[in-house]
Amino acid sequence: MNQYNLKFRERSEAFAAYIIDNNATVRQAAAFFGISKSTVHKDLISKLKYINPMLYSQVKVVLEKNKAERHLRGGEATKRKYLNK
Repeated sequence: MNQYNLKFRERSEAFAAYIIDNNATVRQAAAFFGISKSTVHKDLISKLKYINPMLYSQVKVVLEKNKAERHLRGGEATKRKYLNK
């Protein structure tokens, strides 16, 4: 395995570990690592599936939960916005 592939593997696994450990969203992981949301998402969805299938299945559970709850977080943000005015 060359250096290029090793970098992707370590980065993808680091993103996954952070999301699983902190029950974080892709946006939170991107902010923590200082990288774009699209890079985090691409590494997790496209690459991690082939790099580490077990870790992929764990992170997929968290991402699906976050996707199911996103409308609730959006509603709370709107509520806070109008309460502060």
